[in-house]
Amino acid sequence: MRCVIARFPFELVKSEVQLAMKGIKPEPITGESVVISRRTYPVKQVGEVITRQDRRDFSSSEVTRALTRLGFTCRSVPVPAPVVEPTPLETASAMLGTPAQAQN
Repeated sequence: MRCVIARFPFELVKSEVQLAMKGIKPEPITGESVVISRRTYPVKQVGEVITRQDRRDFSSSEVTRALTRLGFTCRSVPVPAPVVEPTPLETASAMLGTPAQAQN
């Protein structure tokens, strides 16, 4: 499949992308990711390997679009769970070591 990443044309094939990523250890996921051969890689890491360009030269959306068209499963940035702050009563109860009473 022909695609353009960072203004350069590439002819990508799914099996060649899988072969290029074989043996490469996935970096920690901090943004968008893609599943290749049961391993989850950051999109920027895959883009760097398949294009041989610096990560700053292309956007993750360019690589995500190309990999999705090839049939890979891409995931967006995970949304963090909301932080539930304890009420003042719960905080005081925890400090005293007693369970908080439910208010009616």
